[in-house]
Amino acid sequence: MAVSMYDIAIPTFQKQLGALDAILDKADAYATAKKIDIAVLLAARLYPDMFNLTRQVQLATDFAKAAPARLAGLEVPSLPDTETTLPELKARVAKVQTMLAAYKPEQFEGSEAKQLTLKLGGKDVTLSGREYLLHVALPNFYFHCATAYNILRHNGLEIGKRDFLAKS
Repeated sequence: MAVSMYDIAIPTFQKQLGALDAILDKADAYATAKKIDIAVLLAARLYPDMFNLTRQVQLATDFAKAAPARLAGLEVPSLPDTETTLPELKARVAKVQTMLAAYKPEQFEGSEAKQLTLKLGGKDVTLSGREYLLHVALPNFYFHCATAYNILRHNGLEIGKRDFLAKS
């Protein structure tokens, strides 16, 4: 039996966003316990030329909202990147989770072969829906989730692989 594009995309994004949300909760508790201004963690980055935690969460949610919309042939929902606080970031994650929950499997039928043209690296690239999901959207989504995790871990938050992988 073939695995559908819906089954690859939607539960994957939902589960990992759930893990990211839980890690953000742990960051809040950590900052409170250690008397660290949460804004310091939100501005933290792994290296000066990398995005900070806030931007990593924004980008992870961007991939999670854009990929299903593109695969379903819908306009990509717009979320302005205006979050500056942890509650605002958590609200953004919740908003994307709500978007994901609204999709139905039939919206993804045939999407593996659908041709999508995107701007990648400043140029137009055409990929099949399958190539886009497996080789662009999911790797970028995981990259930004992992980088958010790594920023917090680097700053002393005691989290491990189980936190990143989330509960089933």
